[in-house]
Amino acid sequence: MPGGRLTQQERQQIALGLADGLAYAEIARRLDRPTSTVTREVMRNGGPTGYRADLAHRATEHRAHRRRQATPRGTVAPPQAHGRDAEAVREYEEVFTTVLMASGMPTMTARVMACLTLTDSGSLTASELVQRLQVSPASISKAITFLDSQGLVRRERDDRRRERYVVDDDVWYQSMLASARALIQIVELARQGVGVLGPGTPAATRLENIARFLDFVSESTTRAAEQARDILHAKVETPPSDGAG
Repeated sequence: MPGGRLTQQERQQIALGLADGLAYAEIARRLDRPTSTVTREVMRNGGPTGYRADLAHRATEHRAHRRRQATPRGTVAPPQAHGRDAEAVREYEEVFTTVLMASGMPTMTARVMACLTLTDSGSLTASELVQRLQVSPASISKAITFLDSQGLVRRERDDRRRERYVVDDDVWYQSMLASARALIQIVELARQGVGVLGPGTPAATRLENIARFLDFVSESTTRAAEQARDILHAKVETPPSDGAG
């Protein structure tokens, strides 16, 4: 399987594959590349509907140039815990980030969320995030504010009274509940509109159908989150080695 950066010809093949409606996995198979490479390439350069091979190639060259300028000569990537492959971790974090962006999360917010999620401790301070992502404190603050509003991070103070941002198992449960509560607000607003617009009118009927649909989704989301919460705290059993008795 070839390594290294994508060539301009490969990017043109990706663009043709997207135009033909091929899945990322099929495009990757034809290029003899990992699916993650194609996914990251497309999501970083306009997404499946906005990808342009020539623009993607120039953007990649520009990013590489900026990275060379920002990285001092002789800089070595910090060693990874548990014997991990540093380059594999970096590539996976990029893919994780692009998938979060595809779900509608702003770029910097997605980077912060990925960074926190892939940290063993699941907890970092603002200064640690600034150092890891090489961005301004204001960018981190803005991203954390968004994540906090969505229930995706939790704030706490450590022994040195520093504010830490935490992504633990319960954060996803709380985020699902926050999403369900937001839907209930839309349900209530839609039903208010029925009274304003007049029951039985086309617009009021539309609002009532929206309210019924979102009410069902909200209840189902809350029920599913409650039922599945134990999964978040379940211990994953490690398969025994071949030599185990």
